[in-house]
Amino acid sequence: MIWVTDAISLSESELQETFLRSSGAGGQNVQKVETAVQLRFDARASPNLPDGARGRLERLAGNRLTADGVIVITAQRHRTQHLNRQDALERLLALIREAALPPPPPRRKTRPTLGSKERRLEGKAMRAVIKQGRSRPDGDH
Repeated sequence: MIWVTDAISLSESELQETFLRSSGAGGQNVQKVETAVQLRFDARASPNLPDGARGRLERLAGNRLTADGVIVITAQRHRTQHLNRQDALERLLALIREAALPPPPPRRKTRPTLGSKERRLEGKAMRAVIKQGRSRPDGDH
């Protein structure tokens, strides 16, 4: 079991790892060693995720979410497969932890105070006076 939060833990059987060659420059070794990791987690089928967290997780995943509800995380920052596996798992757990947080309270509409309205209008009047002073005198064209 992988502990995500106090209330959420994932079974290791829910995660699928595939290994592939890292992209980009790297010399002779990069052509033959599969160090990049692609971690797959089926968020919709996971019995360990609460429903609210599942919906938030799907929204947070964005383009990493497939049409089937599988989150795909590719890690290729490091030169070793072991470090890339850790990186992919940490990124998935961070995403799940963020989704597990309760949603923020809804925003309550507020109205500007009378003082702020007056200060805004005074500032506008002062700018108008400054700009009025820049105009030509009436007789000169």
